[in-house]
Amino acid sequence: EVQLQASGGGVVQAGGSLRLSCAASGGFTFDDYGIGWFRQAPGKEREGVACIGAGENVAHYEDSVKGRFALSKNSAKKTVSLQMNNLGVEDTAVYYCTTDVTYWGQGTQVTVSS
Repeated sequence: EVQLQASGGGVVQAGGSLRLSCAASGGFTFDDYGIGWFRQAPGKEREGVACIGAGENVAHYEDSVKGRFALSKNSAKKTVSLQMNNLGVEDTAVYYCTTDVTYWGQGTQVTVSS
């Protein structure tokens, strides 16, 4: 079974940066799964933020975060990180890491203050 542990959320002022990390564990081949981050803001549906497909090393981004967020993975350590720069209040949400949109981490809160 795949287990995901997310960390790195917090409170930051607009224009600041945060780095989210997600560590995967369990008896599975990390690169056989797509991995990425979703987020859910209050009153809104969960939306995809960034992902790397199974067997890929290229990240794909939701339009609003392109140029600000950078997703990277370390297959040897079974970790994926999301570097978030130039954060805006609209980025405030609970962020979830996921593999294949099937297994989910517990969520980590990101709050951006104006």
